[in-house]
Amino acid sequence: MLFNILLFFSFACLYADEDVPHYRFYPRTPITDYSSAELNFYSVKDLYGEFSNFALFPITVNGISWPSSEHYYQAQKFLDPDLQEKVRAAGSPYLAAQIGRDPNLPIREDWNGVKNEVMLVALHAKFGQYEVLRALLLSTKKCTIYEHTKNDCYWADCGDRSGKNILGKQLMQIRQEISESIDTLFFTRL
Repeated sequence: MLFNILLFFSFACLYADEDVPHYRFYPRTPITDYSSAELNFYSVKDLYGEFSNFALFPITVNGISWPSSEHYYQAQKFLDPDLQEKVRAAGSPYLAAQIGRDPNLPIREDWNGVKNEVMLVALHAKFGQYEVLRALLLSTKKCTIYEHTKNDCYWADCGDRSGKNILGKQLMQIRQEISESIDTLFFTRL
């Protein structure tokens, strides 16, 4: 629990909202009390696009800056530092994903066993470093979050809820961790 508190609040506001590249190009989702039982997100152009790994929220992990969580995630497929740097330097999350998905490049042998943890590191960094994202995630209350697309049946819901929706589940996990961390901080100050 202490780790979660430190993670979410020690990096708070590393980036000011006005410095976030995402909001230069895409709309800001208003933070309101979300009342529906389910929330769908996918495109960075739509409401809750901030939850997408393609959203332009730079993150810092182990002292290295990444243009997006997608850049970080895709780079971790490789053990070769040159390939990791190639992904980090990609001009967009889409280009980073293309490099990471290139079947001609040697991905690490343990990738399938570590990819969920790598995604959690990226998401902890993203939501730990942006107050606006923590507030937006908390505003979704207890709704079920789905990355809603037929393009992905592992990270998303396959477009028909038959997919694993691992990204949605991880976002809900982080929402719970943030909520518990806030509760712990509140009650320890009483």
